[in-house]
Amino acid sequence: MLVSKLTTLLDKPLTIDQAKQIHCQILINTLTNLQPLLIRQTLKSATHYSRRTTHYVKSILHRMQNPDVFSTSCTIRYLSQHGQFQEALFLYVQMHSSGIFPNTFSVSSALKACARIVCKVGGLMIHGQVQKLGLCNGVFVQTALVDFYSKMGDMVIARKVFDEIRGKNVVSWNSILAGYVKCGDLGMAQSVFDEMPVRDVISWNSMVSGYARVMDMEQAYELFRRMPQRNSASWNAMITGYIDCGKIELARSFFDAMPERNNVSYITMISAYSKYGNVEAAKELYDQMSEKDLLLYNAMIACFAQNNRAKEALQLFDEMLNKPNVNFQPDKMTLVSAISACAQLGDSKYGTWIESYMRELGIEMDDHLATSFIDLYAKCGDVDKAHALFNSLRKRDLVAYTAMILGCGINGRAKVAVKLFEEMMDANIIPNAVTYTGVLTAYNHVGLVEEGYNCFMSMQRHGVVPSLDHYAIVVDLLGRGGRLEEAYELIKSMPMRPHAGVWGALLLACSLHNNVELAEVAAKNCFELEADSSGYHSLLANIYASAGRWNDAKRLRGAIEEKGLVKIPGSSWMEGAKS
Repeated sequence: MLVSKLTTLLDKPLTIDQAKQIHCQILINTLTNLQPLLIRQTLKSATHYSRRTTHYVKSILHRMQNPDVFSTSCTIRYLSQHGQFQEALFLYVQMHSSGIFPNTFSVSSALKACARIVCKVGGLMIHGQVQKLGLCNGVFVQTALVDFYSKMGDMVIARKVFDEIRGKNVVSWNSILAGYVKCGDLGMAQSVFDEMPVRDVISWNSMVSGYARVMDMEQAYELFRRMPQRNSASWNAMITGYIDCGKIELARSFFDAMPERNNVSYITMISAYSKYGNVEAAKELYDQMSEKDLLLYNAMIACFAQNNRAKEALQLFDEMLNKPNVNFQPDKMTLVSAISACAQLGDSKYGTWIESYMRELGIEMDDHLATSFIDLYAKCGDVDKAHALFNSLRKRDLVAYTAMILGCGINGRAKVAVKLFEEMMDANIIPNAVTYTGVLTAYNHVGLVEEGYNCFMSMQRHGVVPSLDHYAIVVDLLGRGGRLEEAYELIKSMPMRPHAGVWGALLLACSLHNNVELAEVAAKNCFELEADSSGYHSLLANIYASAGRWNDAKRLRGAIEEKGLVKIPGSSWMEGAKS
């Protein structure tokens, strides 16, 4: 009677609390044979991934005297379906270690996990294992193998496995098609597509995405137009393609024409507007969504942070944390954007709070997050803390080196910045424009003129076009080193019109070395570019006075008073950002 009642209950949707009540009856009455059904129904009832559900089901598996393949396979499949690929693979390995022979469901799910986390060794081992167990002839396992090798980019083996499948289904065809699309072989992809006995919307979407990815929007649109049915992914593929081609208005027209938009559609357009600096258009789309999920919040917070709207980024981050009806927590992408906003504002206090909040939630400090904190602490002057984080990185990439070099450069740790730059170059990491800003600032700070100038000259060899600010730093470097004529020749050779910062650097150098002739040239250009500033007039007046040209000095000082010119006050960029 009790068994029949519990079996009936185990065929209906269950909450975790209901599952625990049934589990209690199973344990009290030693009906352990019902535990696999309890696990299956608990997982089946969970429409979304839940850490609580996973923890509960794993605790049942751990305490089962004789764990079975059915229960373990259900759990592996649940984890894989909900994107928890590391956990799925780990559980599969545990199952194998405990002597449980896998079935087709656990093998397919484990191979899917290996494909998604690019674990080639794991996938190869599973392939070897299923060959020994004789599971290689099932269409589900064979299709999972095609998908795995396709995602690894090994289309030769993927095709070999595909050709061995006897009862190919549409999923098998889609797997090999997606593989050719992913590796950019659209000729083979088109051949497979044309050969397919049955095509579904996924088949068409693969081809549309493939042509969109190589920016052949004419062919992508022709396929899109011919599609017998379309879903949101079809429209999103076209929108993404036009965005990648820089045709944002066409992308928006497709977005507006969509019969039904999903969050991916909104996020794609918001990210596009963010890339092109149109924050208002992004915000307008964001506000249209009544149901906002984590990814939508991430897209908008990133949009604000990437477009120097740091205060708004942190306001939205605060809203996400404190709004009553928001029932999800920030992930690493949210935190990276929030830390970037703190760095822009020079707000190390908020950054430190985020660090402690991460510890509370148990969020691991990976290299991506650590690099964001390096940038924050370096910009806020806490170079030691930034350096400690830098030394803890598993892998140091361009972004990490650049953040550290720039931080050391602007905070007077010039020798450290130069050493890091040399270390980076030895590791064959190519610097970018910001890296050069940091290291040139460092060379300037310690007065290494020749080394700094050579570094500047190496920029174009690395495909970096010097900006106005790079020229200003090098003019200052040469000028302070007494090489005024070289500094002037460098300005004359610039491919763009110098701004006041470039001429101002030369004028300052002229005041240090009492070069009146070049000072007059530099000052004339400064006056034209920033007519309302008194600073350049005062500097030239002082140069005249040092050279004994009292009448010229008096004339300039009189002009300052007569025109009511203003001196540009000094300011901290951190305080300026906060105001």
